[in-house]
Amino acid sequence: MSEGKVVAICISEAKGTPKRPIPSGKLVREWGLEGDAHAGDWHRQVSLLAIESIEKMLALGVDVEPGSFAENITTKGVELVSLPIGTRMQIGGALLEITQIGKVCHDHCAVFEQVGECIMPKEGVFARVVEEATVSVGEAIRVVEEGSEA
Repeated sequence: MSEGKVVAICISEAKGTPKRPIPSGKLVREWGLEGDAHAGDWHRQVSLLAIESIEKMLALGVDVEPGSFAENITTKGVELVSLPIGTRMQIGGALLEITQIGKVCHDHCAVFEQVGECIMPKEGVFARVVEEATVSVGEAIRVVEEGSEA
């Protein structure tokens, strides 16, 4: 199974805006990241994006950082887009389940305006919180059960 680590945890008070980094945050069961605008009783409670995806944009000369694409958790070492829906991953003491890969991006949201392109539609993944815990930057990420849906 894949292993990686948390590079950043980010929140925002409004949807469609870049998120700001925080050192740690509570992933609340069936809700999402406490204090984040995207948290709620739905299937996209937490968004994840790999630092490797952000680095591709940096290589193109775009000035971005963790949170620029409105992701809650920036990961390193886990190939998120290759994980099937239903995959479960342990982040510290929290357990997340992948519910969606990619999404339709907001029309010209603040992220698009700043960056000119959004990689979340192709490379971001979304999850629900199965077991809650406070997670911190540097925490280990382990894929504990691969899903079966593509």
